[in-house]
Order: sequence, then C-alpha cells, then structure tokens
Amino acid sequence: MLTLLKIREIQNKEEWEGFLKTCSEKTFLQSWNWGEFNKAMQNKIWRLGAYYGNKIIGVALVIKISAKRGSFLFIPHGPVVIYGLGIKDQREILELLLLELKEYGEEEKASFIRVSPILKRAVENAKIFEDLNFRASPIHMHPEATWELDITLPEDELLINMRKTTRYLIRRAEKNQDIEIIKSNNIEDLKLFWPVYLKTAKRHHFTVFSEKYLNAEFKSLADEREIIIFLGKYKGEVVSAAIFIIWQDMCFYHHSGSLSKYNKMSVSYLLQWSAIKEAKSRGCKAYNFWGIAPDIETEKDAQKSNHPWAGLSLFKMGFGGYKKEYVKTQDFIISNKYWINYIIESARKIKRGL
Repeated sequence: MLTLLKIREIQNKEEWEGFLKTCSEKTFLQSWNWGEFNKAMQNKIWRLGAYYGNKIIGVALVIKISAKRGSFLFIPHGPVVIYGLGIKDQREILELLLLELKEYGEEEKASFIRVSPILKRAVENAKIFEDLNFRASPIHMHPEATWELDITLPEDELLINMRKTTRYLIRRAEKNQDIEIIKSNNIEDLKLFWPVYLKTAKRHHFTVFSEKYLNAEFKSLADEREIIIFLGKYKGEVVSAAIFIIWQDMCFYHHSGSLSKYNKMSVSYLLQWSAIKEAKSRGCKAYNFWGIAPDIETEKDAQKSNHPWAGLSLFKMGFGGYKKEYVKTQDFIISNKYWINYIIESARKIKRGL
C-alpha cells in the first residue's frame, strides 16, 4: 500500500470533520476545533491526512508541546482511521506518519514523539508500535481506560440499567426542592465552576487546568455549541459543577468538581443525569464518562481498589455502561534529551500514586 499512500496536510475543515463522521472510534481530541483551541494556547499544530489515492483513510492532529523539560510532538487519541482497516494497513499509516513527524521533530527541536492511541488494547495493536521502535510512555496524558454509555435507549431503560443506589439517589434529588440544576453556554459561568473545581483538586490531589486554559477551551468550542457547563445548586449555593463537550454524536464528561460537605444531597448524581438527558436531546448516541482507574473492571473492583480514582470510577460505573481500554501511550525517541523528560515524568507518576 505504501506506494499509493501519501501523507499531506489538510486545510479544509469540512474535509476533516466529514472524514471523522465516518469513523467509529474517535474522541473530540482529534476534532477540528480542538486544533483551534491548541492554536489559541500558542501550540503549533499540524492536521495530517493519510491518503490512498484521493481517498482519506486516516487523520492525525499533531500538537507541539513545549515545556521546561523539553519539547515533543503529540498525537492525542489518534491517528483515527476508517472502520475495518487491517493491522497491516494501520501499521503502514503509522510508519509513514512517523517518517513525516521525525522531520518535523528535528526542525522543531523536539526530543520525542508521543502517541496516545485510539486503538483497542490488544497484543496485536501494541505490536504495531513495538515494531516501529516505540516504547511505553512513563505517563498517560489522556485516558487509556474510559467508561462509555449507549444513550440511544429510552430514559426509563437507562434508569433501569443503573446501579440501584445511583437510580435511588437521582430520584431522591429530583424530589428535593432545594436542588437546582442549571445548564449554561455563558463563559461568565466559568467563574462559578472555578472555585468548586479548585476545592476538588485540593481534596483529591490532582493538578488543575488553568483559568486561561478553560477560557480558551470554551471560546474555541462555544460558537458551534460544542461545550456546555452544568451547575448544581443546593439552597442557592453551587456545590457541584461540570463541563461537557458535545461533538458529532458523542458527549464527553470533561472537567468537574463538587463540595464534599454536600455529598449526601446527591447533587452530582442529578447533574450527571441532566447532562445525559441533554446529550440525548442533542442527538448523541454515546456518553463518554472519560477516564477511570485502569485496574478496575467491575463495581466490586472499584470498592476494593486503592487507586486514587477508585471513588470517581465507582460513581461513573453506577450509571451503567462498559469499559473501553486503549493501547498504552507510546513514545518514539528522537534525541537523548528524552531521558530528562522520562525521569521527571516517572517521578511525578510515583508521587501521585498512579
């Protein structure tokens, strides 16, 4: 295939988004507007297409990440390829992309290329990267294990399929007149989201995205109604908040926070159910709860796990759905400066208990 396969930049939004509509395995991290968001954050990007003749069979949004520890090129949840493409063809696409990116990397003084694959975790898929001299990354940058829910079912069936406790807490919250759920497309409401988000990060020891990041994300996605804020109030106070991304026929639970002193009020459960219903009304077929702990398969696993995300994983799994796991994040080394980054990231992973 390689003699007919070519890699070239795509400049046309309709061509890019039109191709992605035909793909079954994808996330918003390869969307056109996610590229626009990265440009707003002053990150250099390339939108590369793999063409077989005149037909696109794969795309990859490539982002240059600059940090004090060094720069690298990053493909988040990609490359995205057409449904049914075989292992050999996927390997050839990645091989040709790698040739292109090594040149970009040298020009941009990047020390490595990082790929967060959107391929199902399986030995044969991991071998694609192994054969091309990639190595497992010390950390992941986007979820390698996610929880997803088919929301094409009627609302009553979705409720029936939930964990009994989750369903009870939703119904109890619906009857509580002190609870109010508000959906917003107003960027000013990020000011209400922010303090709840900060308190949650402090409680669970995770690093927050900056206000600059959240504002740029909102501005890049808002014009096409691809981002929405949900605020959960108890007696007028915002006690739960979340940001969702709605892209093509999928909804993603992206950022969130809650105040622990009101956990017993079940506001977060009703907020989540309200978001699911909003996604259904917008024609979404799948609801992606985003990351869960990698070692968890069932609710019982979540209850026994010591992973920092165990509680959040149990919360997400309670709404019904299924786990999806992708090939672990992969690095291709361009220069020995990579090892500085490797040591720093490895130390951070240990510190965070991940």
